[in-house]
Amino acid sequence: MRDSWRHFAAEFIGTFALVFVGGASIMATQMARIEQSLLIVAAAHGLILAIMVTATMRISGHLNPAVTLGFLAARRIEPMMGMLYIVAQLLGAVAAAYALRGLFPHDVGVAARLGGQSLALDVSFTQGIFLEAIATFFLVFAVFGTAVDPHAPKVGGFAIGLSVTAGILAIGPLTGGSMNPARSFGPALASGVFEAQAVFWIGPILGGLAAALLYDTLFLRRGKEPVDHGAVSPQG
Repeated sequence: MRDSWRHFAAEFIGTFALVFVGGASIMATQMARIEQSLLIVAAAHGLILAIMVTATMRISGHLNPAVTLGFLAARRIEPMMGMLYIVAQLLGAVAAAYALRGLFPHDVGVAARLGGQSLALDVSFTQGIFLEAIATFFLVFAVFGTAVDPHAPKVGGFAIGLSVTAGILAIGPLTGGSMNPARSFGPALASGVFEAQAVFWIGPILGGLAAALLYDTLFLRRGKEPVDHGAVSPQG
């Protein structure tokens, strides 16, 4: 029981930090009318994710339902623990969004949707799903390649945070660069604006599942690799 609470707390705190710092950066740049807001917002999300993943990865370090579902698909986490992670992530995101709502000026929160995401006018529902799926694929691929693979370089959450920064820089103007259903759900619930929520669930989940299954099947070593680096059977 105590172990479950540790996992719950780690996921709650880490996701709270991501949504709070990320949302605050969006609203702060709007208040200050900073021209290079995309770069600042992307950097803020990447930095806080890198810090919190590194701080929590000994216990959990997912902080994203798309990551957790990828772990479930690859059978790297028990279903009950996976559900615990997702509940903690959603509650952490909701708590952070309500904290932003209470701490920032009302007009700023309304204009920025408390840091929530939305589709650009010329981006369709289907395009939004594909954009989010591709960006989340890179994120989860980085998770498996740097945190799951036992032969991965020991860089903590640095590469994972950078993948989020890169994703926001690439698709932020088009979808907001969610790559995380919890990150979109929390601000949507607190602001009452649920526009395109399906995009921010379907896209990241599809991308996360694809990356997790691909890396787990194709790249993780399950036997001694030949000296000529030939094919290694996933079941070997």
